[in-house]
Amino acid sequence: MTPELTVLTLAALLQMAQMVLYSIAGNAQAGSKAAMGPRDEKVELTGTAGRLQRAMNNHFEGLILFGIAVMVVTLSGSASALTAACAWAYLAARILYIPAYALGLAPGRSLVWALGWFATLVMLLAALFGGGGT
Repeated sequence: MTPELTVLTLAALLQMAQMVLYSIAGNAQAGSKAAMGPRDEKVELTGTAGRLQRAMNNHFEGLILFGIAVMVVTLSGSASALTAACAWAYLAARILYIPAYALGLAPGRSLVWALGWFATLVMLLAALFGGGGT
């Protein structure tokens, strides 16, 4: 497995861990009745539970682009030390983003988010323009 695919797998596992964290915090705030109910009425989570929910949703968005970048790099044969480093930078940023968002750290949260976004951008550009090399 390439480093990029390894990181994509770890990023998916991180997403699952975020789902668990958000579920625990959301259940603690809204109660099990709301969590197990039909959810006909929207429950607005606040505080840490709300921030964990938004961080999880943000990772879903970032993971789509990162998954595309990994697919393009892998299928085009553009994997390189550069794309592997970018993949690891993306994962590190996503890991750091969770506590940064949960704790409401500003502007740290945005800076960490930008690191992951730019790492994904560089992977896409490396595949598109062959800047990665092998």
